[in-house]
Amino acid sequence: MRFTGSAEYVSTDDLTLAVNAAITLQRPLLVKGEPGTGKTMLAVQVAKSLGVPLLEWHIKSTTKAQQGLYEYDAVSRLRDSQLGDQRVHDIHNYIVKGMLWQAFSQDQPCVLLIDEVDKADIEFPNDLLRELDRMEFYVYETRELVKAKQRPIVFITSNNEKELPDAFLRRCFFHYIRFPDKETMEKIVGVHFPNLKKSLLREAMEVFFEVREVPGLKKKPSTSELLDWLKLLLAEDIPAEALRSKDRKTIIPPLHGALLKNEQDVHLFERLVFMTRAKGQ
Repeated sequence: MRFTGSAEYVSTDDLTLAVNAAITLQRPLLVKGEPGTGKTMLAVQVAKSLGVPLLEWHIKSTTKAQQGLYEYDAVSRLRDSQLGDQRVHDIHNYIVKGMLWQAFSQDQPCVLLIDEVDKADIEFPNDLLRELDRMEFYVYETRELVKAKQRPIVFITSNNEKELPDAFLRRCFFHYIRFPDKETMEKIVGVHFPNLKKSLLREAMEVFFEVREVPGLKKKPSTSELLDWLKLLLAEDIPAEALRSKDRKTIIPPLHGALLKNEQDVHLFERLVFMTRAKGQ
């Protein structure tokens, strides 16, 4: 089972190699990178390319590792016992399977995405060490050992907001998705907008990468934000000439709200434009 790329996802050679290395080693692939660089979409496209099911576990700040295994609904069982419900005699009726249990129950290999693991507290990754190592866990309420029928292909994404424990890192194959260069970015845009005029693509690329290079930006625009911006430019029928000037730094990009997402960055960009114009007078 090997990943060879997808028509809907531009995968660099080193990223494709990392995916296949993780599959061969049967280790989770830990993917880090800026938000909007396609980490989550990678798992989606690998599952689609290999023709296997995809299970997604999106992590929040309040998520606990136990929720990925199972949860015992004691409150519902107590309520049912008070109401005389016959279901109360079978504890399995009150065991809610988590994403790991669902992945372990698959009759064929599947892709399991653990998305944005760095949102949870520091103990979250450590609490999954045994499960990721042995692909098994114990259900205390029913006294059964759950083992994976087929070892899932595990993708773990991180926006690098906090450090992950060394013990957890040792169990993963690691890959960092670097921000795409212009050539790769043009390929990505081509997948989403195959009929985009070359003149508009060229000017939009110049503006986008110049915005990213503005010193002091709190949040640089990402790949997904570039795609949103291009979608708006096409919807509003904005020509390439509207993005062009003798010095691009003297104009504010149209619909710049798709690229700059906080007021500090907008004010910074406006000040730089004003200063550049003042120097040109």
